[in-house]
Amino acid sequence: MKYAQRGSLSFIIFLFCVDVWAVRLKDIANIRGVRDNQLIGYGLVVGLKGTGDSKSEFTNKSMKRMLEKLGMKVEDSEVAKKNVAAVLITATLPPFARAGNKLDITVNSIGDAGSLEGGTIVQTPLRGADQNIYAVAQGPVIIGKGSGKSVHSTVGYVSGGAIIEKDVQQDSFGNRKMYRLTLHNPDITTAVRVSHTVNMDLGGQYATAVDPATIDIVVPFSYEGKGVELLANIESLDVEPDTHAKVVVNEKTGTVIIGENVRISSVAISHGDISLKVGGKKQAQPEEEKPAAAGSVESRGPASVESSLASENMPPKPGSGFAKNDHVKILKESVSVGELVQSLNQMGVSPKDLIIILQNIKASGALQGELEIL
Repeated sequence: MKYAQRGSLSFIIFLFCVDVWAVRLKDIANIRGVRDNQLIGYGLVVGLKGTGDSKSEFTNKSMKRMLEKLGMKVEDSEVAKKNVAAVLITATLPPFARAGNKLDITVNSIGDAGSLEGGTIVQTPLRGADQNIYAVAQGPVIIGKGSGKSVHSTVGYVSGGAIIEKDVQQDSFGNRKMYRLTLHNPDITTAVRVSHTVNMDLGGQYATAVDPATIDIVVPFSYEGKGVELLANIESLDVEPDTHAKVVVNEKTGTVIIGENVRISSVAISHGDISLKVGGKKQAQPEEEKPAAAGSVESRGPASVESSLASENMPPKPGSGFAKNDHVKILKESVSVGELVQSLNQMGVSPKDLIIILQNIKASGALQGELEIL
């Protein structure tokens, strides 16, 4: 549920997580060991039009060292820094990368340069976490175009700006005797469903759910030496993932995300001039009974509820316990949070009040699910 304010009006949009459909196994799990690797390097961008670093000493030293490697000996005072900027270069090395392939890189200024527009990265090695060099970057920096002040000119990009120099080894990947799948969202039920689905497809007990996030698969005899074919077959299987009953609330934006399985137990709610009851028996209230105290919540018969909802212009009945503009509603037992929110919305509850009500329902123990506040 998301809302936006226009004057005194509130517009509410509901976002409900409804029926879960079967998805491909490759979309909810990954193969252990098959992963990206981050690369980083320190370099220089040259050719700037007076928008480079002006006070960064490390830029001066870096420029001097680079020229010395090229056979030029210069003094610090002879280096013009305004056309040069020190940068950090980042890239992502995909699994099974091979020498000669190209990578996209991101260039980030680390000095006081005003802009990297029009500059060129000079040859810069990119290292992995093991400090080995896996790629070399070089090329013209491109600044994202925008309108007005939205242009961020100290960050640039180079498409295919790095060349891989070293293979990412995956020795005997296709000849393994066992593979391990890791779920993106660990869940016991999902892990068991995955193992059952794989076993049914392979026709034997080859997959085992080790824990809520891990499924081990032993390679069948018919797939020995053909691990890639086995994984291609397995990752295309359809599995229905299970999820926890959860409501996610972002108080800053007024957004409420509601899971399909979240339910509300019997509870009575009173918030301002709004009274709502979930489940329980409906008992008629005698007319001669005295009005209820302010802020109290009582059981009311169907007749009084229907009359209160039917017309707001009718005066309250004697002994009804509600003021003229009160909102009253009774919902069935074990109602979903989605139905509760829709009912509160129809009764004129503001998004801010809705979040407060959900928090209080959780505190009372009537919200059967997790409530996560962002």
